[in-house]
Amino acid sequence: MSWCDMAVKKLGFPTIELFVKAGSDGESIGNCPFSQRLFMILWLKGVIFNVTTVDLKRKPADLQNLAPGTNPPFVTFNGEVKVDVNKIEEFLEEKLTPPRYPRLAPKHPEANTAGIDVFAKFSAYIKNPRKDTNDALEKTLLKSLWRLDDFLRTLLPEEIDANASGDLPESSRSFLDGCKLTLADCNLLPKLHILKVVAKKYRGFEIPPEMTGLLRYLNCAYQREEFASTCPAEREIHFAYLDVAKQIK
Repeated sequence: MSWCDMAVKKLGFPTIELFVKAGSDGESIGNCPFSQRLFMILWLKGVIFNVTTVDLKRKPADLQNLAPGTNPPFVTFNGEVKVDVNKIEEFLEEKLTPPRYPRLAPKHPEANTAGIDVFAKFSAYIKNPRKDTNDALEKTLLKSLWRLDDFLRTLLPEEIDANASGDLPESSRSFLDGCKLTLADCNLLPKLHILKVVAKKYRGFEIPPEMTGLLRYLNCAYQREEFASTCPAEREIHFAYLDVAKQIK
């Protein structure tokens, strides 16, 4: 019995295993924002869990039998297979509840939709090979990023001082919903990391320094182990987009 199994049994934790996409070497963590999303959620919940990387080119027979026709990420919870990232997130939030486990749903509903279109705009930009449309797609991406930056610089209700006079200051919060990471961050941050790495590598694009809210958000995230330690290596992200990022002609 492994130390993890002994700890689970002794502390009364559920038995959880997370299956994620493997990297190009078949063993390391690969580029998959959905895998990282679940990895972050489980880490933030404070449970003990195992992580298994799955090489999609050589998927073991026992895994094919465990979740036939399903690619990672997926989870086993006390032996029961759970698929579909959104449903897994809902299931974990429902099963792993206070006081033992923190609630991760954001207090402010708008946090769930902040940056909702950023990754789609990035994908259109990075997959485009045409020089005549590149500038327009880049501007569309920037517009989406500016909306996210504006949200991050806008005070949340609890940050507003009712007794203050004059113009309101900008928000100084670390994350979408306040000072704590929530499900909204687990969804958005892995996508922003991919955007940051891929756009710089294949388009020479970087987030403008004027986007102070967005840059503060990312800097705060990289200081958190739950995010930084679950990010795939940059070489894995570069490799994943090698054929996806089209050369401008």
